[in-house]
Amino acid sequence: MKNNILIYIAIVIVALSACKKDDYKRDGGPSNAYVDMTTYDYLKSNRNFDSLVKVIDKAGLKDIVNGDVTFFASTNYSVADYVSAKKNQKAIETGNENFNFGIKDIPSQELSDSLKTYLFAGKMNRDQITLGGKLYNSLLGVIPNVQYLIKFRRSYEYGQYINYVDYVTYTKVIGTRDDKEPDLNAIPEDQKDKAVDVQTSGIITKTGIVHVLSGNHRLFFNAQPLGN
Repeated sequence: MKNNILIYIAIVIVALSACKKDDYKRDGGPSNAYVDMTTYDYLKSNRNFDSLVKVIDKAGLKDIVNGDVTFFASTNYSVADYVSAKKNQKAIETGNENFNFGIKDIPSQELSDSLKTYLFAGKMNRDQITLGGKLYNSLLGVIPNVQYLIKFRRSYEYGQYINYVDYVTYTKVIGTRDDKEPDLNAIPEDQKDKAVDVQTSGIITKTGIVHVLSGNHRLFFNAQPLGN
């Protein structure tokens, strides 16, 4: 048993070493990037997106999600915290905490408009993304004082195994880009950009591209208190 463990460790080390040259862009993405399903069907087939699918259905965006688009998809954790915050807001407004509340209780138009900020026209995969990044308008259209920055964030945290890892980052830019400002401390809190890393990038479906946002991201960058 001891020898088997040593052999296994050696294999892992060799595998990691082999990644140094060619796999420097890996961010936990799938080894086989293509899935033979539409974007909506892929999300529906994966239990990590159960709540997101409910949001898509309530928002009436299935056909748009299945279009020629790039979708920055949120996991169940992101949706759960958002719904919890909306329920807490309702409880404060009504003075009542004892009621059922879920995605079904959030206005469809609110969900539709907000979800479109994660959808971008065309297929935006890793080979179209750079360290410098590019500003985009989402499918919601032109929003005054807001654009979305898609770029790589280079990390050296795994330096003992590979040279670096480039994480795709989705950022809501308010006004000018924070990374272009000379003094970050001078930016008012409500004007600071909101960024989240992608935990799995470059999932290619039959209709578009999916990038999965980190589970610690709250849907729509909602910052309302969660309540008890």
